[in-house]
Amino acid sequence: MVLFQRLLQDKSLQPPQQPDAHGRTKQFRAKRRDGPSPAAQPGASASAPPGASGSRCRRRPSVLGGARGDGGAGRAERGATGGHGAAAGAVRCAPRWGGRAVRPGEFWDLVAITAADAEQERAFRLQLAAKLRGGELPLGVRYHVFVDPPGPKVGNGGSTLHVLQCLQNLYGDKWTSFIVLLIHSGGYSQRLPNASALGKIFTALPFGDPVYQMLELKLAMYIDFPSHMKPGILITCSDDIELYSTTETIMFDKPGFTALAHPSDLTVGTTHGVFVLDPSSFSGKGGLEYTSCRRFLHKPDVETMRRCGAVCVRRSSSQLDSFADYSDLEEDSECVYTDSIFYIDCSTAKQLLTFYKQIDTLCCEIDAYGDFLQALGCGATQDYRKNTSDVTKEESQLAEVRQKLCSLLKGTSLNVIVLNNSKFYHIGTTQEYLFHFTSDSKLKFELNLLPETFSVSSDKDETMGGSASVIQSILEPGCFVGPGSVIEYSRIGPGVLVGENCIISGSCINLDADIPSNCFLSSLSVKIDDQVKYVSMVFSVEDDLKKNVELLSDTNSLRFFGVSLRECLDLWGVQLSNQLFSGDSSRFGLWTARIFPVCSSLSESVRMSLSMLNSVQRVSAFTLNGFKLLSVEEMLAYKDVEDMLKFRNQIHDEICLQRQKEKCDL
Repeated sequence: MVLFQRLLQDKSLQPPQQPDAHGRTKQFRAKRRDGPSPAAQPGASASAPPGASGSRCRRRPSVLGGARGDGGAGRAERGATGGHGAAAGAVRCAPRWGGRAVRPGEFWDLVAITAADAEQERAFRLQLAAKLRGGELPLGVRYHVFVDPPGPKVGNGGSTLHVLQCLQNLYGDKWTSFIVLLIHSGGYSQRLPNASALGKIFTALPFGDPVYQMLELKLAMYIDFPSHMKPGILITCSDDIELYSTTETIMFDKPGFTALAHPSDLTVGTTHGVFVLDPSSFSGKGGLEYTSCRRFLHKPDVETMRRCGAVCVRRSSSQLDSFADYSDLEEDSECVYTDSIFYIDCSTAKQLLTFYKQIDTLCCEIDAYGDFLQALGCGATQDYRKNTSDVTKEESQLAEVRQKLCSLLKGTSLNVIVLNNSKFYHIGTTQEYLFHFTSDSKLKFELNLLPETFSVSSDKDETMGGSASVIQSILEPGCFVGPGSVIEYSRIGPGVLVGENCIISGSCINLDADIPSNCFLSSLSVKIDDQVKYVSMVFSVEDDLKKNVELLSDTNSLRFFGVSLRECLDLWGVQLSNQLFSGDSSRFGLWTARIFPVCSSLSESVRMSLSMLNSVQRVSAFTLNGFKLLSVEEMLAYKDVEDMLKFRNQIHDEICLQRQKEKCDL
């Protein structure tokens, strides 16, 4: 039984259908069955808090896919019987399951999402509550948002440990009988800032009606896992997509850790975790294979992969059920098997919780992959304990915690499920986001990504370049969006020309504007002194927002659209000083630079930020004197989630009205 086959065949999970005037079937929201309600624990769950709603058209569950060729049905059949991807095919055409109560044992008992701070937690809870009210998520499931403990960053490993503690506090020992999906989404998304305010797990995707976000895709991709999983926790990140094809059932029923592995070229392995598989239990044949792992390498160089025996030879397509095209690898080429999601059984999770309680207060970054998995396997060494390259700030406690974790997990099994016909996609940077949503023909085909998703435009040929992607936006007549650009939750007025490879998010552009290629523009609502204001950040999609320097004299190395930040400040009439930067005064970067003006309207904030960019490109003065200036860091601290969601809902409602008008005009 392949992923999603149960969902497609189980009529009890599908809302009733009835044809419209054109003979097409649409999913309608079903009445809720009797059963457990979503969890309503104070401060943690996705109960419906006040202020989350806004005026909007009633959202109803709808069918994915169907925009190309056979409308999805044929693709589902091919996927289920071994076509070009069972997971992908089912994602495209699986019906919305939202608004219905799932039966015990067929879905997750609990879905946990991590947040970095209280403001992010609140933003996540508001969006979850809106999805539940709109019938976009299954009912009868406990949805929780757990905020990381205050103080130093604890990493996704520390966050995992903290979630275990939260589950214990909420449910006592009952949590050890749960099947849990844990989604790490607690970062600030500095490499993809349009996801910073409302969270990477709520990133919009170019398909679905209403628009799918990453959360729904995660739940859809893993839909078949809970029914073949013993109590425990499946851990995933919020910015990746795993697609695979197999006719065999994926089982998570072994003690210890169980991880999925995907064939990748050696270059990809240098930025991921790599499994050193046990050659006695691994053949490399077939689409799915259960094996054991001798050792886990975290972002190794090619020499280390070879020395440790991680490099394998990709078998010929005849041995891979004719799915070799599912991967970018050529047959009989070298490859390594890289990580994605992994499962911890309840017994091991209890051991980790006991360990966390003994620490008392965690004051260092722990990586769920680097620090948990590297301690596993018969060939594991302790060399990794000295490597701090991925740690934001090295703390004195780190070495001690790693040593204790290593001792705790020594001898614990690391089981690996090798998916030879699979592909791992990361959507965590502006470049990856643009490539996968506009230019990646493989992902487009697998998920049926669309150039226009739940949007309004007068003439696609005139308003959109070849590979542009427009998501829940309004393109007015006379505007143009260049190839390779993504527009989401925005209104683009007449006379606006958007260049190539741009990202426009949450913005209202109602003036004549020529937006240069590679521009990143994202608008936020902020609340200052109990008043709603607006700020728009603008960068190049190639700018490094994570880069910091320790001396003001080194800020020349910070580049804004390819120009030194100090030169930009001179053009804007802003003085360089310690006070220019928010947060830690010992580090200076684009993320903390107070350069974006606070405005009274959304469109005015866009005009100001585009004028700033225009002054840099034309080397002409544009003074920011008289404006309150915020850094991106401060924009997130002051963000007004309700107002941002209200703007999205206004766009949603206008699109609904326009569609209704077009339908009436037929």
